[in-house]
Amino acid sequence: MKGRRHHCLRRLLVILSSLLVISNLLTAEAEVITLTPDTFNDKIKEKDTAWFVQFCVPWCKHCKNLGSLWEDLGKAMEGEDEIEIGQVDCGTSKPVCQKVDIHSYPTFKLFYNGEEFAKYQGPRNVESLKKFVLLEAEKAATKADLESENEL
Repeated sequence: MKGRRHHCLRRLLVILSSLLVISNLLTAEAEVITLTPDTFNDKIKEKDTAWFVQFCVPWCKHCKNLGSLWEDLGKAMEGEDEIEIGQVDCGTSKPVCQKVDIHSYPTFKLFYNGEEFAKYQGPRNVESLKKFVLLEAEKAATKADLESENEL
């Protein structure tokens, strides 16, 4: 009887551990990378990587109204190779926002190989943002490939 109870307890612990791991995987947030004056240039210049960046300020009601949209987009983009989701707080990173010509909030821009490639102006929902970034990142990669072929 004692051995059977021990076996049942061990099985229960394995099941609980498995549930905990699954729970952590489901609730783990995708990484939305905060870019600063120290990191912005190096990150957006990463070769063959599209950066879709949100520029906001904490006091902007339109930025506040986005709620968890950017984090939700980050989750939706998990597993997409060579696409990164970033954000810049223009209140604390004014030089970055001035450099990339940000005049209103929120602003969403896609960068590829260090260059601004596209500005998003569509609906503010995860599906529309994801569709935009996938399409524009593909266009940017194709353009970069053509330009490198022409250099040869």
